[in-house]
Amino acid sequence: MAGERIVIGLSGGLEGETLIRRAMKALDGAGGGELLAVHIRSAEGASVESTSALESQRRLVVELGGSYHTVAAHDTVEALLEFAGHVGATRLVIGQSRARPLARILTGGTEARIIRGAGDLDVQVVPHPLAGRGTGRRRQRNLGRVRVAVGFVLAAAVPVLLQLALAVTEHSVATAVLVQLAGAVAVALVGGLWPAVVGALWSSLLVNYFSTPPVGDLAIHDPQDLFSLAVFVGVSVAVAGVVDRSARRSKEAARARAEAATLGELARAATRAEDTVGSLLEQALDVFGVRGAAVFSGPAIRNGAASGDWPAPGDRPASGERQAPRKADGETGRRLLASAGELTESERGGTEFGEHTVEPLDDGTWLVLFGKAVPAADSSLLGAFAAHVLAQLERGQLAASRLEVLRLAEGNTMRTAILRAVSHDLRTPLAGIKLAVGGLLQTAVRYTPKEKQELLETIDECSDRLDGLVGNLLDMSRITADSVRPLLKPVRWLDVVPPALNGLPPGRVRVVLPPNLPAVDADAVLLERVIANIAENAVKYAPASDIIVTSAAGGLSSAVLNGHPAGELRIIDHGRGVPDRNVPAMFRPFQRLDDLSQSTGVGLGLAVARGFVSAMGGSLAAEETPGGGLTMVIRLPLSTGPDSMGPDSLRRGASPAASQQKAAQ
Repeated sequence: MAGERIVIGLSGGLEGETLIRRAMKALDGAGGGELLAVHIRSAEGASVESTSALESQRRLVVELGGSYHTVAAHDTVEALLEFAGHVGATRLVIGQSRARPLARILTGGTEARIIRGAGDLDVQVVPHPLAGRGTGRRRQRNLGRVRVAVGFVLAAAVPVLLQLALAVTEHSVATAVLVQLAGAVAVALVGGLWPAVVGALWSSLLVNYFSTPPVGDLAIHDPQDLFSLAVFVGVSVAVAGVVDRSARRSKEAARARAEAATLGELARAATRAEDTVGSLLEQALDVFGVRGAAVFSGPAIRNGAASGDWPAPGDRPASGERQAPRKADGETGRRLLASAGELTESERGGTEFGEHTVEPLDDGTWLVLFGKAVPAADSSLLGAFAAHVLAQLERGQLAASRLEVLRLAEGNTMRTAILRAVSHDLRTPLAGIKLAVGGLLQTAVRYTPKEKQELLETIDECSDRLDGLVGNLLDMSRITADSVRPLLKPVRWLDVVPPALNGLPPGRVRVVLPPNLPAVDADAVLLERVIANIAENAVKYAPASDIIVTSAAGGLSSAVLNGHPAGELRIIDHGRGVPDRNVPAMFRPFQRLDDLSQSTGVGLGLAVARGFVSAMGGSLAAEETPGGGLTMVIRLPLSTGPDSMGPDSLRRGASPAASQQKAAQ
């Protein structure tokens, strides 16, 4: 992708909006590109992030056309650099650290670590008002391997150093015990339980040998000295136990906070309209650190079946390890419903898998994560993801069912209207024809030439009505089946308006069009039919009004279609008009202007007109005429010459004669 690709590292603080706007400014200055915001959620940082601030920042990023991501990781710096490298970022925007100056000196600062590890990636550190003010909440750190190792080193060194300090002056056994107790507590605070136990035993030996009479001997003759050493060891071990338990509880609480934050984000996402199964799978990639995720449907197969079988719900081993589909020699019968990330063809087909994790959604649907085995500690979080994915699948099925029900309801309404049309609009002219023909065939009745002429005119008029009705029905069926293929070419309004009005009573429609109107891209035959249908409607429903066919004021139109200039034709009447609430219904098939409330009848003229205009890439709209009445506005793209003909027609080599033949069918 050309242009910049900027990644914004969001810490979860209020400064995130400043970073987003600074990154957007840099993106505009670079001439465009892609904006990605990522929040690295760690167990330590979950307690200091603001959920409301992150949600606000997510909305801002989406409004600016970017994408928002959440990644779960233990080391935020490594995860941020890994994400930036994975998406191919050209610049990384981060905020100045909120840590206090002393903490930055001791730890080196987060931005310094990012800059050292960024390599060729440009890193922009943005100052903000919260920099250097602290996070507002002390982070609880768990006992890691390095800290325990340091604890063992201190357990060996601190008692010796303290004993050397005691050797400088005379002291009692109680003094030695208290000094060594202070050292043991320090070791416990740093290294936890086992380093403190080792340090306490080592300190007790030193106190016994150097401070307890007889000095230089491990034997203890005074029971009080023995009791003091016992209390010393007991207190040291007790303090170490408290520190170790506190660290473990802190770790569990931090994990719970991170998990709760992720679940909260899932819950918020479920309420958003843009939330889909695909977006949930994308989120799972970030949260669980996997390369791919997919949802499959298929029959539930028990463990221990043929190679490639998948477990049925409830068949996971008690150890918490998840079984998953293995390599299959043939087809598995699985169907891929949704996927995200990087999947091989065999993985998409459900036949062969590498390292992966499976979570059942229901008896026949499975969530599969590719690239790693999700640890058992994250099973509850994975279960929550599975529940949300299943809810989205069910929501999609309900939406599809609703659309199907609506389609069936519309079909039933249309069939009912067609039956009424057959019973009324077809039978009425047929009855007129039959009556007139029957009268002419009566041998016992003598008709004058004038009466015969009237009967013949009745037959002709009823035949025209039948022909128009059948033509509209055929046109509507073509539009509904999306089989209208117009032959677009430059057409001038004055070339199609007069022929379209030939079937109307003379003098009923006035044409006021300047001779220099620019041509539009249209199918002349279809455009004539559109104008004729609209004009016939106007004459029928505004019998006492003048009908005017004109263009925009001065012949110049400012109309635009899909960003391109358009030509405009207006058919104006001053009849009773149509209320705004009934305008959409006016364009529906089998809808009459004079019985909108009944939603039945034929009334195909405007529906056919709009369908033909849409097929030509234009629009047909209804506006209120100033002073009362209705104005129908036809807009079609302005022609740029013969090269602007429709691509479908050009590829098929269609001719005007072929277009006329299709329109007549």
